[in-house]
Amino acid sequence: MTTIKTAISIEESLYQEADALAKAMKIPRSQLFAIAMAEFLQREKNRQLVESVNEAYADDLDESENIMLEKMRQHQGKLQQKEW
Repeated sequence: MTTIKTAISIEESLYQEADALAKAMKIPRSQLFAIAMAEFLQREKNRQLVESVNEAYADDLDESENIMLEKMRQHQGKLQQKEW
């Protein structure tokens, strides 16, 4: 994997915390920042996915979906009765 060197500006207190954590984890600071960025990007992708799913289901069900939902409820009810 190709790595790219970059410079960032952060608050001194954040730098000190990151430096201490990197030392405690026995990894280079740059690796800690890379891990943090990867996690942030993954969380953002997950947030966008949830947002997309929520948008897809935000509208009301159409008639065929309501019929299917009712049939599923009836079937589930029958299954629960058999279990008891």
